[in-house]
This record gives sequence, C-alpha cells and structure tokens, in this order.
Amino acid sequence: MNASIIGQMAVSGALMGLVYALIAYGFQLTFATSKSINFGQGELVMVSAFFSLTLLNLGAPYWAMIPGGLLFGALLGLVVERAGVRLALEQKSEGWILLTIIIGLFLFSAAENIWGRDDRPFPTPISADPIHVLGVDVTRLELAVAVGVLGIMGAIELFKRRTLLGKAFEAVSADRDAAELMGISATRTVMLSYGLSGAVAALAGILVSPITTVGPTMASALILKAFSVAVVAGLDSGFGVVLIGMFLGALESLASFYLGSGWREAPGLVLLILALAVRPTGVFGKAIIRKV
Repeated sequence: MNASIIGQMAVSGALMGLVYALIAYGFQLTFATSKSINFGQGELVMVSAFFSLTLLNLGAPYWAMIPGGLLFGALLGLVVERAGVRLALEQKSEGWILLTIIIGLFLFSAAENIWGRDDRPFPTPISADPIHVLGVDVTRLELAVAVGVLGIMGAIELFKRRTLLGKAFEAVSADRDAAELMGISATRTVMLSYGLSGAVAALAGILVSPITTVGPTMASALILKAFSVAVVAGLDSGFGVVLIGMFLGALESLASFYLGSGWREAPGLVLLILALAVRPTGVFGKAIIRKV
C-alpha cells in the first residue's frame, strides 16, 4: 500500500477529529465548574448550524453569520443551564442528566418541524482546492477547521487565565466551596461555562457543516465520538482532547479505508471501552481525590 495514501487518509481524518475535540472541549468547560455535562450538546451543534445557515439564506454576510451563530449557541447554552441544570445542582441531584437529554430531544423535534428532515448543503467562501503539504493534500476547508478549533480553544484558555471572570472560573473549578467563601458566585460561573460551551458547540456546527451537510441527524453522528474523546482524554485534560480527537479521527479514516465504511464507528467505541476499563480518569486526566 502506498505510504502517501495512508498518510493522506490519516491527515484528513485527524483534521476532522479536531471537530470531535472541540465538542469534547465543551463538555470539559461545564464539567469543570459543575461536574455536569450537557447530554444534548449534539443538538446544540445541529440547531446552531441550522440557525447559521438561515442567517446566510437571509442574506447575512459570512463575517456576520459567524458571531451571530456563536451568540445563538451561547444563548442556547444558557437556556440549558437555567432549565436543565441549575435546580438539579441546587438540590445536589443527578436530575440534570435526564433534563439535558429531554432538552436535546426537544431541540431535535423543533429542528425537524422548522427546517425539515432533509440534509442541506452549507455554503462557504473558502475554496475546496487542495494544498500540497509534506506529501499530502490538505484542503483550505480542513485548514480552516484546524484554525477555528485551535483559535477558539486558545482564546477561551487565555480568557480563563488573564481576566477576572476567567480567574473566577478557575477558582470554582478548583474548589467550589472555597470560591463561594471568597465571594465568587458559583451559579454565575456555571452559567458562564454553559454559555461558553454553547458557543463552542455552535462553532463546531459552523466548521463541520461545509464539509458534511446540515441535518437533524448530524448530532447523533458527532456526539458519541466527541463523548468518547472527552472520556478517553479525561474530562479535566484541557488540550488533551486535541490529541485524542486527532488520533480518533485518523483511526476512523484508516478503519473505513481498510475495513469498509461500516467499521468507521468502531475505533471510538473500542477506545471508550478500553478507557473505562483501564483508566477511567482518562489518558491525561487527574486522579480524583475525595474529601473526607
């Protein structure tokens, strides 16, 4: 087998895996402040993609569509926090699991009724012509995905380290009770994390839609892979999700090439099972120290 073909498949898959990493990063943001995740995150990706496509169809320029889509995703994230998470956290229950699933199902149903069940192409001004780099062809669209993913993750990490709100985020992540004793509102910080997670989901939808299509079922294909990346890397692994996401994307591409498209989902499931069996805290995760 030609090594250049294998390299081409691996690189294309790895760049696609960055989308999984971005959605997984959204899981990390909410888990850090509240030890909860939004099981309807995939629906936020899908609905935000539909909303962004609607903005383009209404004549909005591309440069205005992106912040509009991110703002819509952030608002959806705040709705999830208020309707599905806050009360459960106040009652110290695990009700947020079921509530976020229900909100996701509601968004799925709403999307089908508003936009229909058919997949739609997502236009982009970025050329699909490949660029030859180190023996492999990479499209400008794939490079845009890499820039978008690493750009927003880097911006959020910079925000967390250099701003007062970001330092509050870090304080609540480290020790919620101690942060509240210092006068930091844990509730507002959790709101912030869900808003950021929603914006991250929206950007994932905007980035992946020109490569695939926009449709109500796009969430189901993405969310399991993103969840696998989050668990395998560790829900507190930071940029570890980037490495695992790229690794999973490359594995999927090679499995599909060698074994057939029916085996494309297998690597993610195998990695998830191995991670849960061997290292439940994740490859880059930290050991949990329980207070007594």
